[in-house]
Order: sequence, then C-alpha cells, then structure tokens
Amino acid sequence: MTFRIAPSILSADFARLGEEVRAIEAAGADLVHFDVMDNHYVPNLTVGPLVCSAIRPHVKLPIDVHLMVKPVDRLVADFAKAGANLISFHPEASEHVDRTIGLIRECGCKAGLAFNPATPLNHLDHTLEKLDLVLLMSVNPGFGGQQFIASVLVKIAEVRRRIARCGRDVWLEVDGGIKTDNIAAVAAAGADTFVAGSAIFGSADYRATIREMRARLAMV
Repeated sequence: MTFRIAPSILSADFARLGEEVRAIEAAGADLVHFDVMDNHYVPNLTVGPLVCSAIRPHVKLPIDVHLMVKPVDRLVADFAKAGANLISFHPEASEHVDRTIGLIRECGCKAGLAFNPATPLNHLDHTLEKLDLVLLMSVNPGFGGQQFIASVLVKIAEVRRRIARCGRDVWLEVDGGIKTDNIAAVAAAGADTFVAGSAIFGSADYRATIREMRARLAMV
C-alpha cells in the first residue's frame, strides 16, 4: 500500500503561507491539505479560493481541498480554477450528492466524500464506484489541534473493506489528531492518506517529523 502524508495548512503560519507550503514540499510531503470552513456548516471561518490560487504557484504538490461548507456546489468550480486537484465535500452539505460528485469531476478534479465521526457510511452505498477518495474525520470538524477519536478506527476498517470489495483504487484519508505516535495504528486500520496539521506545522523540524511518520508507517 502506498502511504501519503498531507500537511494541513490550517496549522501553518498564515503570514508566511508561501514559505510554509514550500517548506512542506521540501520536507517530503505528498499533498497540501486545504481546509475550507464557512462558519455555517462548521463553527469556524478559514480560507477561500483566492488563498488556494495564491499558494498554487509555490508548490508542485497536488492541493487536496476539503470543503466544510454548505451549500457546496457554488464553490467547486472556483476551487478547481484556483488550482485544486482533489475536492472533498460532506454529504450533508449537498442537496444531490451524486450531482456534486459529477460536478467535481467535470471541473477536472478528483472527487472525495467526507464523513464526520458520527456520520453513517450509507452514502457510500451508491457513490463509492464514482469516488477517488473517502475522507474520514477523526475529530469533529471546525478547529485544529483536537484529540484523535479512537472509535473512528472501526469506521476506517469498514471503509477499507468496502473499498476492497469494489475493487477500485480509492484513497482512504483520515483527518484529525494524527501524530507520530498514532499514525501506525490508523494505517493498520486501513488508511493510506494522513492529514496532519499541528503535528507537522507545530514541530521544530518538518522534515524530521515527516521522516518519523514514514518510519512508523514502514512498520505497519
């Protein structure tokens, strides 16, 4: 299994954002994770397409946009034009989940469906064949620096079984409280893509932290 590490710029120094994304690319990150919150679907307000467009020239890494906004469709094309490569959204934020997945793909991006810790997985019953990514939140969305919710491990294992049954190369991403000391357990449950914010941007040495995460993953 290929493992991917996606530092979340939610925990970066926004006064030096271009420098920060260049630093994580140099440190060996696989993706730039971009958290979009609207103070409506989630209780926080972060960044929009203009910021995505501003960081796009600074990195060659794919930009992984997680839309925590409602309604979602209006922003899909804007983020695609701003340089997003993957766009994930929450089923509760769309009136027509299948249509939103199609819209993301029509805009030239890979499509992901995101699930909060208490959101059931039944939306995958009719969408997994069309998805490139399933994103499981291991904290309640809205703020960085939260503790990993251990009960999500069971959910990760269930999604991994579903992906195996469908036979497609669908990424299984986990976001929330990922650190060097739990990343191996999350991988053992079935995840292959790991969003880490404060664990990386809060460390003194991004490269050393990512290297340590990869070392833990190599033992899975």
